[in-house]
Amino acid sequence: MADHGGMPGAGKRLVDSPVFRPIRSGQTFEETVERLLQAGKLGVINPGERLPSERQLAAALGVARETLREALRSLVEAGYFESVRGRGGGTFMRRRPGPTPLPTEDVPALPGLGERLWQILDLRRVLEVGAAELAATRNLSPAVSAQLRWLLDESCGISIEEYRPIDSRLHLAIAEVAGIPALAGYVADVRSEVNDLLDAIPRLPVNIRNSNVQHRNIIEAVLDGDPAAAGTAMTEHLAGTAALLRGFLEISPA
Repeated sequence: MADHGGMPGAGKRLVDSPVFRPIRSGQTFEETVERLLQAGKLGVINPGERLPSERQLAAALGVARETLREALRSLVEAGYFESVRGRGGGTFMRRRPGPTPLPTEDVPALPGLGERLWQILDLRRVLEVGAAELAATRNLSPAVSAQLRWLLDESCGISIEEYRPIDSRLHLAIAEVAGIPALAGYVADVRSEVNDLLDAIPRLPVNIRNSNVQHRNIIEAVLDGDPAAAGTAMTEHLAGTAALLRGFLEISPA
């Protein structure tokens, strides 16, 4: 399997992603599995890509090497990753994690979805608008600016079937630029839930085109150092996604 690259600053370790922040609860095995799957859902690791070494991952997550091995072994057995021995070997993502897409008519019957959806959308708005505003106040290095532009260009040029991972990586990058690791971690958690919901609704080409325009507005505002414009652009972008989720899932606020 090939180890795909292409992003500027490819030497930047994948373990620097907020997905791989230290685990603080007692459920280390379960949360390690969750983080590895989340990395796939968010496009931090893509099919065909190799995971960082066990040493790097264990240190980043703050877990024992054996705990990490158990989590990886479980995911290999489940078919999400593949272990390759020998030169050039390692653990590679085999397929992207995620729920089986549900017919939209079945989604409203899921217990508790309505209330949780509104909580997710509200939390996402609070976190990501604030992250965009903060990102626009930071003094960005040329490398970080190049990374944001690369992600933007990738999101505008990728196929609709592969859009979700690069979209997620763009949002995570904005949160990281805000410079508060805890905030980036919260954004990653909420985005993972948002992706589960988005996987249950159709991908609409017009919506993707609109999202690309909105992404460009957000990134340009961040790079221009304009917090108000960044916040406004992110608010507009999130409102479009929220409208689609509410419309397809047929859920009204209490």
